[in-house]
Amino acid sequence: MIDSESPEPRVRGHCDERFASVRAAFEENFREREDLGAAVAVRVGGQTVVDLWGGWADAARTRPWERDTLVNVWSTTKGPTALCAHLLADRGQLDLDAPVARYWPEFSAAGKSSVLVRHLLSHRAGLAGLREPCSLAEMYDWELTTARLAAMEPWWEPGTQSGYHALTYGFLVGEVVRRITGLHLGEYLHQEITGPLGIAFTIGLPEKETGRVAELISTSAMTASERAAFAELPPVALASLANPVVTAADANTPEWRAAHIPAANGHGTARAVAALYGIFAHRGIADGGRVLSAQAVERAREGQGAGFDLVASVTGFGHDTELALGMWLSGPDAHYGPNPRAFGHDGTGGSFGLADPEADVSLGYVVNRMGYRIGDDPRKKALVDAVYAAL
Repeated sequence: MIDSESPEPRVRGHCDERFASVRAAFEENFREREDLGAAVAVRVGGQTVVDLWGGWADAARTRPWERDTLVNVWSTTKGPTALCAHLLADRGQLDLDAPVARYWPEFSAAGKSSVLVRHLLSHRAGLAGLREPCSLAEMYDWELTTARLAAMEPWWEPGTQSGYHALTYGFLVGEVVRRITGLHLGEYLHQEITGPLGIAFTIGLPEKETGRVAELISTSAMTASERAAFAELPPVALASLANPVVTAADANTPEWRAAHIPAANGHGTARAVAALYGIFAHRGIADGGRVLSAQAVERAREGQGAGFDLVASVTGFGHDTELALGMWLSGPDAHYGPNPRAFGHDGTGGSFGLADPEADVSLGYVVNRMGYRIGDDPRKKALVDAVYAAL
């Protein structure tokens, strides 16, 4: 039993000796960076070399974080969502250069007939957030939200610039998947990937799993200056990040867990995140079987144009960023390590997944105490640096 008064949470699991630096960084995240409960997993060459967990699954510190503890990973979900689209493209069922309206005819309204599927994947569709006020309860309504997006006029000329689609990304990509397969994206992910491979990751949380899910905990309340700075964000950034506002408390509710939000309510373990991003890192192969072609992996990390992102850049993620087809490229700022062609996705508050095909490395990190950054949390940077130092 872990001592709830101990300042040093017990870290458990497996870590190859070569990656002792990762264990040290993970332990330091608890001591120096206020982690409460977390897990980290690293795969190299398709094999798990780090699988560690520790701390607490709840704010009251009554439930130790266990090997199978699940947690909401926020936008780290976008990697598995993109994986579904790339699987369909690899099978010839989806053309990334086709107009979205080929699969979703209603989408052509309000001047969007020329928006391409690749624009959805690269956050260049101009639909970063809804223009009309939207409650969280309304966001849970798939038909309502997708109908609003189909009818909506873009914030900017699609294809000309990126603007991070924090929540709408999952509805846009997910509706294309649904129109092709007849399945919600989470159902397709389970049917084709996570079910066959035994990966503990779901879009939303099945009711039967509520007993092993971690409680999300916010950091201290925003200061007055932080609130003022947030209020001064451009309208498109506010639409993306705050229409509606979703808090840690919201994500702990049965309603959020039961909803289908393929941009933000994936639930899983660090092992699962590393396995899903590992499909990209291992050039399409998982557990000895091919999931994606090597060509599909290369297509997934095709840069779609570096520059100022209308949403992410104003929040401090990086002034000159570049999105590939579903995830961020590491780029010159080394968001995902020293290889500029590595790629991945962060979840607001700290979680992330990383794929580096050149090093054949994937990394998954999941956490319940949330920070405010939408990317490059200090805990992430410490772990990424430790992994590459060990290679």
